[in-house]
Amino acid sequence: MTVLDRARELDAVDPLARFREQFHFPDDAEGKPCLYFCGNSLGLQPKNVQDIVDEELTAWRQRAVDAHFEGERPWYSYHERFAAPLARLVGAHPDEVVAMNSLTVNLHLMMVSFYRPDATRNRILVEPFAFPSDNFAVRSQLRFHGVRDDGLLVPATADDGVTVDLQAFKDLFEAQGDRIALVLLGGVNYFTGQLYDLKAITEIAHAHGARVGVDLAHAAGNVPLDLHESGVDFAVWCSYKYLNAGPGAIAGCFVHRRHLKDRSLSRFAGWWGHDPARRFRMHLESRFQPTESADGWQLSNPPILAMAPLWASLRWFEEAGIEALRAKSIQLTTFLIDCLDDLDLPGMTILTPRDPRSRGSQLSLRFREDVGPVQEALQKAGVIVDVRKPDVIRVAPVPLYNSFHDVWRLTERLRDIVGAS
Repeated sequence: MTVLDRARELDAVDPLARFREQFHFPDDAEGKPCLYFCGNSLGLQPKNVQDIVDEELTAWRQRAVDAHFEGERPWYSYHERFAAPLARLVGAHPDEVVAMNSLTVNLHLMMVSFYRPDATRNRILVEPFAFPSDNFAVRSQLRFHGVRDDGLLVPATADDGVTVDLQAFKDLFEAQGDRIALVLLGGVNYFTGQLYDLKAITEIAHAHGARVGVDLAHAAGNVPLDLHESGVDFAVWCSYKYLNAGPGAIAGCFVHRRHLKDRSLSRFAGWWGHDPARRFRMHLESRFQPTESADGWQLSNPPILAMAPLWASLRWFEEAGIEALRAKSIQLTTFLIDCLDDLDLPGMTILTPRDPRSRGSQLSLRFREDVGPVQEALQKAGVIVDVRKPDVIRVAPVPLYNSFHDVWRLTERLRDIVGAS
């Protein structure tokens, strides 16, 4: 059996194959659908998005202000309908999650509550190759609280120079655990594609008195999560990558139940986080009474037109199920690894862990030389991937819309481009 035959066989028995037809693929120079492996940067547009957005535009046109309380999806309670499906995606209770703001805004709001440094416990631990926005946010929080630059701690990498094993976290906490106030990790590291054991790391951190937050930008909609049981204190995520909600889409936030009724927590306040029974008393209310759920961290009323695409996309996650998506994701990335191993491309190594338990729907490929020309050649061949200069290409086979035949075609393009270089 050839590799192509194997790809066709896997596609023929794929129970999720039907979802591919629910997404728009961009066209290449010849007007044919591109090979799209960039869902870890921006997910494809679901075909039902336009209808859902148009419905809200119609409600605005026909009802104006009354659409806040009338129609199929009243705007006043619009954000509430996201709680259950998002909770299922991230392994939480509905009262622990809320769709609001953008990712880094949510990260700062969470650090207002959960990064409370003092003279001795003031350091923040982040993973190597943390997403730049997280690094910027964390460093700005350190400066805001008057903590020096050495307040940022990074565990040592393994022998491969990129991934981090659990022992590295243990070693850092043994050395400086009494000084660490907060751990902030990517659920899946954006650069290496490594999936972290959040429960194990949280247990280590909590045992030393530190709180734990997670950036799920590359994990939400990618891998099954169990935020409540893992014990993390908070999590934030965007919705424009694996969740396919469009550029700048509404983000999400998780706050563990044990914190929801804690009035001693510092927080920034806004009227949409106020007790909904009192929210419209306006000038009659002078004292903020936070809702006893993750909703209590909201500031402003939800942006309906930015949330509608997420509502459209969540339908497909509800139908497919995150466990089924995870099973196909492992198959896709394993098939991609097998194809790349067979090619044995000169000067290329796979940075992402080969153990499927330690990766999501992404492989990071490091090349011996600048990958700019490789990306340009792939683009001309109708293949869209993501590049991290100078030498890494990130490939994301997304189980909702990528096929095994897509993976085979990608590796054939790489053979033509890299094998001939």
